[in-house]
Amino acid sequence: MDYLVSKVLILPGIIVGLTFHEYAHAKVASLMGDNTAKNLGRVSLNPLRHIDIIGFICLLVVGFGWGKPVPVNPYNLSGKNRKLKQVAISAAGVVMNLILAILLAVILTWINVHQPAAYDGNGMYLYYILYYGMYINIVLMIFNLIPIPPLDGFNIVAELTSFDETPVYHKLIQYGSIILIILLVTNVIDLVLTPGINGVLRLINAVLGVIF
Repeated sequence: MDYLVSKVLILPGIIVGLTFHEYAHAKVASLMGDNTAKNLGRVSLNPLRHIDIIGFICLLVVGFGWGKPVPVNPYNLSGKNRKLKQVAISAAGVVMNLILAILLAVILTWINVHQPAAYDGNGMYLYYILYYGMYINIVLMIFNLIPIPPLDGFNIVAELTSFDETPVYHKLIQYGSIILIILLVTNVIDLVLTPGINGVLRLINAVLGVIF
């Protein structure tokens, strides 16, 4: 397939994946009692509210990226179990990406079983849009689970282990983005990302009985 055509077909998956990821963070934060993101208009499915242009380009060109971080004020979280609520907020984005990936995989499989002719001719573009959408959501899920700031995985680990109360935590917050860039440039991230993506694909294939 032509390179430019493939990039056009991957755009819907990127836009939907990033938008729903950040929306989930904002929505869960609002449900937990923090309206910081809501007041900024982030509880929205409008992609323009969530797309970070650099993260968008990286996802399009390199294969992994990010959206605009959703601001959260933990002191606004209502009731008890503030740490668990912060974990829920941090995990919301990756859970949403997993749900979308599974949903798209089910749609792909259903069409393949019940309407295979839909993928014939120009219908192959439909297949690739759905497949890339599924794949991008898996990428976003695995990438954001890596425990390096400012990724969600770091926040989840920090809250579950009380690591956020240590001096090292604040150092990592300060230099996390630099560390992440170095790991990306040196392809070290691929050592985690590729096996993770392949593992999720194998699991989906096993459950649905198909091969993508």
